[in-house]
Amino acid sequence: MATTPRLVLGGQIQELRYFGGSLNLRKCNAGSGGDRKRPIQVRMSQSGSSSSRNEDRRNFDVAKYDEERLRLDAEARAHVAAVAIMEQEEESSRPGAWKWTIRKQIWDIMEARNIAQEPRPVHHRIPNFRGAADAASRLARLPEFQAAQCVKVNPDTPQKQVRFLTLSGGKTLLTPQPRLRTGFFSTLRAADLPPEVPVIEACTSAGASKYGTPIGLDAPLKVDLIVIGSVAVDPSTGARLGKGEGFAELEYGMLRYMGAVDDSTLVVTSVHDVQVLEDGSIPTEKLLIHDVPVDVICTPTRTIFTNTTIPKPKGIYWEVLSPQKLEKIRILQVLKSMIEEKTGQKLPSGPHETLPPTAVRKTSWRGKRGGSSSNSRR
Repeated sequence: MATTPRLVLGGQIQELRYFGGSLNLRKCNAGSGGDRKRPIQVRMSQSGSSSSRNEDRRNFDVAKYDEERLRLDAEARAHVAAVAIMEQEEESSRPGAWKWTIRKQIWDIMEARNIAQEPRPVHHRIPNFRGAADAASRLARLPEFQAAQCVKVNPDTPQKQVRFLTLSGGKTLLTPQPRLRTGFFSTLRAADLPPEVPVIEACTSAGASKYGTPIGLDAPLKVDLIVIGSVAVDPSTGARLGKGEGFAELEYGMLRYMGAVDDSTLVVTSVHDVQVLEDGSIPTEKLLIHDVPVDVICTPTRTIFTNTTIPKPKGIYWEVLSPQKLEKIRILQVLKSMIEEKTGQKLPSGPHETLPPTAVRKTSWRGKRGGSSSNSRR
């Protein structure tokens, strides 16, 4: 086994064991001499030889990984679609309904004008678009990108070229597992890839899982630039809307907790021009404390500096994190336990999610093309 991150919590060792792209939590005794009063320690152990790591890679089943990823993606989109419909139907009591109105307008336009690219339909995704590579090239010309040594990039399809330019430029790529469901973050460097593996192969979700090195919450990480996917952005304020699941905010919050980023860390998004709204279209007074603004917007034709004054999140806001979301993300459970044991105080929990059963809720947002293409690759 190539990598075993260990989180020592009191008298228990929490092992995040890595199996071909999955991180699974396991508890074992820390030994009879474990002192529960000692300050919490978090350490990352790298076990196994290069031969065992190569064996893990040989045993990694890309087809099975992608099949499972697509299945889970479809479930997540159905869940979010039901939330969107419910919030719009109960608009007077749902403060986030206005966000879904903007998202749907953008998704509809991109499909109607054939700006959208696979995977389609783009509804309830960070939408892939014609010209994504041009937007990535424009992003790569930013002096901040060129000077960066470590770049965090979201795992969505429209930012695949950004991941490629990061790796091929000799930089360290930090990328999360999709929806944080199988682990945390992985780091990749082109120099660490097997010589027979093209860089572009490592830029997919499966490639990052196969060739990436999982990191622990204690990793001595310094992220120089963040690239984030968006559904819509306001050029006058830097306000941004994602696809509505909140993972970009959670990823940012965890990086803030680790000390890997701060207020000065540039946040950049790459989008199509139609995703850039009219000035003032996103009411900043309605944004939530954990919403992440962007400093720079790169489209296929423009580079926009927003000069945002929207405060960036300071970490994870546990009081707005629902128990349902926490239950789905193992690394957040580990982090919450770490903080509670270190401080001796129980962290707050957010309100429970209210969701109608997706089996009986019909969504009209699935588009004319049906579900995701099974051969589409991130």
